[in-house]
Amino acid sequence: MRRASPGSCPAPARPCASSGLQYIQDARVDYPLILSLLSVMAGKGKGPAIGIDLGTTYSCVGVWQHERVEIIANDQGNRTTPSYVAFADGERFIGEAAKNQAGVNPSNTVFDAKRLIGRRYTDTSVQTDIKLWPFKVVAGPTNKPMIVVSHKGEEKRFSPEEISSMVLTKMAAIADSYLGPTTVRDAVITVPAYFSNSQRQATKDAGAIAGLNVIRIINEPTAAAIAYGLNYKGEKKNVFIFDLGGGTCDVSLLTINKGTFEVRATAGDTHLGGEDFDNRIVSHFAAEFKRKYRKDLSENPRAIRRLRTAGERAKRILSTNTLTNVDIECLHEGIDFHSSITRAKFEDLNMDLFEKCVEPVESCLRDARVDKTAIHDVVLVGGSTRIPKVQKMLEFIFEGKELCRSINPDEAVAYGAAVQAAVLSGIGDNKVRGLVLLDVTPLSLGIEANRDVMSVVVPRNTTVPTQKVQTFYTSEDNQTSVRFLVYEGERARSTDNNLLGKFTLEGVPPAPRSVQNLDVCFEIDANGILSVTAKERSTGRTSGITITNEEGRLSKEEIDRIVWDAARYRAEDQQFKRRAKARNNLEDYAYNVRNTARAAAWLTAANRRMVEDAAMSVIEWVGENWMQTGVDELNHKMRELEHTAAYEQVLTESSLAPTNVAKNERHGTTVVAKCHSLE
Repeated sequence: MRRASPGSCPAPARPCASSGLQYIQDARVDYPLILSLLSVMAGKGKGPAIGIDLGTTYSCVGVWQHERVEIIANDQGNRTTPSYVAFADGERFIGEAAKNQAGVNPSNTVFDAKRLIGRRYTDTSVQTDIKLWPFKVVAGPTNKPMIVVSHKGEEKRFSPEEISSMVLTKMAAIADSYLGPTTVRDAVITVPAYFSNSQRQATKDAGAIAGLNVIRIINEPTAAAIAYGLNYKGEKKNVFIFDLGGGTCDVSLLTINKGTFEVRATAGDTHLGGEDFDNRIVSHFAAEFKRKYRKDLSENPRAIRRLRTAGERAKRILSTNTLTNVDIECLHEGIDFHSSITRAKFEDLNMDLFEKCVEPVESCLRDARVDKTAIHDVVLVGGSTRIPKVQKMLEFIFEGKELCRSINPDEAVAYGAAVQAAVLSGIGDNKVRGLVLLDVTPLSLGIEANRDVMSVVVPRNTTVPTQKVQTFYTSEDNQTSVRFLVYEGERARSTDNNLLGKFTLEGVPPAPRSVQNLDVCFEIDANGILSVTAKERSTGRTSGITITNEEGRLSKEEIDRIVWDAARYRAEDQQFKRRAKARNNLEDYAYNVRNTARAAAWLTAANRRMVEDAAMSVIEWVGENWMQTGVDELNHKMRELEHTAAYEQVLTESSLAPTNVAKNERHGTTVVAKCHSLE
């Protein structure tokens, strides 16, 4: 197949684009019951659209309300939630509860799912990370990485999309609890600007599994720019966004002008961030431990996890202090580990990574054809931008320009996503209704032509949505079918780039080579999802593909299965919460019974012993059996305790000593005679 000059996009026999969104919506329509189960509470009305920053290490959720964005705190009062999922004691934990038990359960605590999503198991970055993670990752069908954990006594395998969907479910639940009698369904989810097509699709799949209607996927730096420029009403200005988070580094140059946010260029590294700095600290202290004690920590996942937690804490402290201590009791084989690290040492350990972080800056400026002196503001986004050395390197690149710290680096992305969600769902007021977002495609897109040559149809940093066409010719005499290989990347050789998909156009009329014209149309929707169509001019015959079934992506059947699993896990989580609440209520009730009996001087010794024994029996039973029992049995134990303790008689006897009863009531020790339902 040979390339000809570009032309206008043809009108194909079928639509050139089918953004991929319809595919996910179709899967959702087939499962209204499942989606209702995934809702936090059945029967709720539809809530406002939310914005979710699905981060490598932490996630954040916001909503537009009362003419401003509300960043929503979780049940612990924190405005960011760890992107962690853990499986322990037959139950599933998400967020802080998962991260808090990582030290004692490292092999079943999953994090960094964002570094796996949309990637192949054989990718170099995946193979590098596998050596550092305490949990197991294996190759699944079609070279997809699968996370292996032990759950309820069985080995379970989860795709990165499933783990990410659990985090998204948690973020939606946080929003639900804040918004009240509504159920969140619509969401804007952010991704790194340099995420590939397959990574974007996989993120949409995760949203669908979580029961969300993903109304838009937007780039993280772009969302941050919205947060920065929402209230800006001045003249046109060029803003450079530097986003360095836990796992990715993104930069974007935007022009903001009267509510229009135009992305001029973007660059970055999807595998570079705070986690990598943590890894260097862990390696440093592990080597120090081995040097001091002649013992290797690499085979002790718990020790490595504890070292990582201490290293992350040290990294944060070094952003404000020049020295910090690291003290870990019984790190390995009963040995206490005590050390310290200076900011200078931390910078030395990571200098090559810091240099990699600022490399995309020059690339982005070059692609946008904008001189650094024309940049009005450099905006810092992401927790890792707090590192002083990174800030100094940026100031040097921009020739001493003061860096903008006016927005919260941890919340800016979710803030911008919430604004975009309000715009797309029509709930925003005049403040945001006129906002226009013009983003770009981060990587070049094209097809293979002339024997392994990458023929670019859509150059990188093209504004999306877009539609581009190139005309190609047959490469052989009497050729009746043409195979199209669609690639993404910047290499000249097509096989050095990322293969997105392939399709064949049949029924081409036989003719000498270079005679038949084939118009190839690339269309990218607002989510950055690609569709490709080829049309043979003389017959009008067409063929095409929406890039939704590339190698490593979930099939429709897999999505269906995972949606069912998500509903089941959600039901299990709710059952666990009800059981835990019932257990706590029963245990509190039993202790209250015991304490009241001990304090009731008016009771006979026999009655006191009877009540105390009954209460202690329940307390012991709860401790041994609550994980294997249901809410009904716990309620039955409550009624049994009431009957055995004969509370009505006890209270009647206590009426003989009203002064004592009043005193006990004032001290909060009197037990209520009747128990409310524990569910």
